[in-house]
Amino acid sequence: MWKVFIQCLSIFILCTGCRGKRTALPDDHPYIIILGIAQDAGYPQAGCEKECCKAYWSGKETRKQVASLGLVIPSSHQLYLFDATPDFTRQWETLQTASLTRKSQPDGLFLTHAHIGHYTGLMMLGREAMSAKGVPVYAMPGMKTFLENNGPWDLLVQLQNIQITTLENQQPIALAGKITVTPIRVPHRDEYSETVGYRICSSSGAILYIPDIDKWQLWDQDIIQMIRENDQLIVDGTFLQNGEIERDMREVPHPFVRESIALFDSLTPQEKNKVIFIHFNHTNPLIRDGKESMDIEQKGYRLAREGMKIPL
Repeated sequence: MWKVFIQCLSIFILCTGCRGKRTALPDDHPYIIILGIAQDAGYPQAGCEKECCKAYWSGKETRKQVASLGLVIPSSHQLYLFDATPDFTRQWETLQTASLTRKSQPDGLFLTHAHIGHYTGLMMLGREAMSAKGVPVYAMPGMKTFLENNGPWDLLVQLQNIQITTLENQQPIALAGKITVTPIRVPHRDEYSETVGYRICSSSGAILYIPDIDKWQLWDQDIIQMIRENDQLIVDGTFLQNGEIERDMREVPHPFVRESIALFDSLTPQEKNKVIFIHFNHTNPLIRDGKESMDIEQKGYRLAREGMKIPL
């Protein structure tokens, strides 16, 4: 019963808006939709023989798509994607269906960094697939250079399937409907490009999206202050806790969810409810409904689920 109550409360909060002031949204109000919740390799993950993925193959669990957001601006009938994942085909269809808007291609793509779950879906814009025409791709300088100088991505540029707009740290990009999108540099394993999160703002709300980051203490920003300054935060929940994988987890220093909630312990219940964890590894039990998920929700936090709509 408690789990059902928490889930209903989360739905109520999502429906009443970023600050809890709106009881109904006009048809032209912009919103974010969660298109995927899994770490780069998805769920189930290739080569996984663990019980977590066996549960999918035996029919006990459903497939989870790679972490991505859609931005819907109804007033201008515009659709944007945050990251181009290996699940791009399904996610683009989901975004169109959910928004009741049919388009030949996205109005733009905002990339966070050059790890496989965050940009490889760009291949679907090429001539072997959509054969897109000049889709705006927003990327930081290192990401732009990587795409322009490495195949097959350089062919997308040469054939003008995509047009890359260079982003600057902390410099907003203005979209229709008085919406701005601001990249924010975060520490991460930057083998091929820098890594950013995004602050997505409208005239009535602000959402901070950080699917990948190293430990919060390594960031030059104060995450507690960020929570207080934004209406919703969709943040890195890759691993629940240390020891989750056999690999030395210092090589993948994401903030464990249990570390995050310990750090956030001084927040008020209202502030804790702003935090939505996403980007779950296949080994993370939070990718499935169970006692661990219930425990996090009982503490006042939320877990991203595909199809969630969050008003801006």
